[in-house]
Amino acid sequence: MQALLKLFKFLRPHWRFTVMAPVLMLCEVVLDLMQPRMIQRIIDYGVARSDTQMVLGTAFLMLCFMALSGLCGLGCGYFAVRAAYGLGGDLRAALFRKVQTLSFGNLDNLETGALITRLTSDVNKVQEMVMMMMRGMVRMPLLMVGSLVMATVISPRLGLIFIVILPALTIALSMIIRKTFPLYRQVQEGLDGINTVLQENLAGVRVVKAFARSEHESLRFATANNTLIQRMTDAVRMSSRTTPVMMLTLNIGVVAALWIGAGQVQTGGMRVGELVAFINYLGQAVITLMMFSTLTIQISTAQASARRVLELLDSEPMLMTPTQKQQFPSRPSGKVVFDNVSFNYSSASQDMVLKNISFEAEPGQTVAILGATGSGKSTLVQLIPRFYDVSEGCVTLDGMDVREIPEEELRRHVGIALQESILFSASIKNNIRLGEPDASMEKLTTAARNAQADEFIRNIPDGYEALVGQRGVNLSGGQKQRLAIARALLLQPSVLILDDSTSAVDVQTESLIQEALERNSYRQTRFIVAQRISSVLNADKILVLDNGEIIAQGTHYELLEACDVYREIYESQTENGVLIYSGN
Repeated sequence: MQALLKLFKFLRPHWRFTVMAPVLMLCEVVLDLMQPRMIQRIIDYGVARSDTQMVLGTAFLMLCFMALSGLCGLGCGYFAVRAAYGLGGDLRAALFRKVQTLSFGNLDNLETGALITRLTSDVNKVQEMVMMMMRGMVRMPLLMVGSLVMATVISPRLGLIFIVILPALTIALSMIIRKTFPLYRQVQEGLDGINTVLQENLAGVRVVKAFARSEHESLRFATANNTLIQRMTDAVRMSSRTTPVMMLTLNIGVVAALWIGAGQVQTGGMRVGELVAFINYLGQAVITLMMFSTLTIQISTAQASARRVLELLDSEPMLMTPTQKQQFPSRPSGKVVFDNVSFNYSSASQDMVLKNISFEAEPGQTVAILGATGSGKSTLVQLIPRFYDVSEGCVTLDGMDVREIPEEELRRHVGIALQESILFSASIKNNIRLGEPDASMEKLTTAARNAQADEFIRNIPDGYEALVGQRGVNLSGGQKQRLAIARALLLQPSVLILDDSTSAVDVQTESLIQEALERNSYRQTRFIVAQRISSVLNADKILVLDNGEIIAQGTHYELLEACDVYREIYESQTENGVLIYSGN
């Protein structure tokens, strides 16, 4: 319950609905408690005395009370829904905002499928539980206490039945609930697993079909699906024991009440109507307890979801925001220095991804980074915009440690285009304007021209207003990469990072992009991560990485003379001294 109670703070903006729902439920319970007494009145005073007027008058009053009770119930349901759905909406918004604040390290630890489950299924369970609690947690205690009081007033002797039945029933239900709770937590984990498989399969459906792996993926989904089904079956099987236990207890109580009550009726110590009313109150009390057990099981399910939601809400970004804002130039020159930098994704592991990296990139220089797959090229450039924090050493921009620069300000001066170009379901214009939504069309088209994207955009129907399909499905790989480069150029950053972002572009287009960058009225420091030797020939400085270490740095001609690894890469991409160009 603690996790759910912590989430109740999201009800504060909806306090009017939160108050009105219990008030109307209180009225409904009072009216419902009057029904058995009216039945008693009809039997003992109407039927026993053949008083038709009494029967009809009391029956009419019962109908009025039932109508009022129904109206109160409808009103309570309306206000409970408004409050619960308001909480759900605010909670989803808070979770989404939290995800936006998390660091790359946090997101690496959280699977996409699990995040989707927390923002959808888990929040839905919490809001449904809040709605039920606003009705059930008010109705059930009031109806239980009211039934006990009314039954004891009718017959204190028969009231002893409650003392025997209710504790035994409570113990039995507690045992069932305690075993049910962990099962429902496993159900949510199973749902995470199936969402992860779905998300990966739908995102990579073309790869699956290209490699004829549909059957494999179907088996993978079936495994996750069967696991979820088994866990749900176990949970439902355990919780389904509640109803038989409750009904058995109710029937035992009714039999005991009839046995004892019949004797009292025969001796004149109790009227028939009072016995009927007592049995009604007994039934209300036991059924209320059964409803409470069902609600408790559902609370245990929601509690598991609430804990997962709170886990995300309470997550702290791995990258801490500077406590004191330092003076930082509005337009930094772009000098980047790596001072003995080492990095590891996990503090638990001793193996460093980058080791003792030291170099300087002067303002306006082009620094190329070359190396085998897995050598740490992308990791190195991701330390500049502080996607991750260094484990040792420091990275500085214009002499200031990037850890001391507010993230938003730092990333406003560092543009980045990745090999995997992520585009959104919006117009081409808005995709390029992602970092600067108010950019003028002139600035936007200039960035597109420099990225060699303007021509193909204008040839598309609707041009810059054309809608991009989900993840850029209606564009080629090269077109997506050029849009990503245009998006980075639009910011006119002091540092531009091209992380293998022209791998799907032909060599001629790549050359045109580089020439356009050289002609810019402003000159940014550029970092180019590349696999093709043609991409780095004219760089001012080339870093050769091997197993996370810089084994050589210099210009193209210097490295040809001094670095065997660079020479091997060069020779593997040339034939008789002529570059072998490849590209899309």
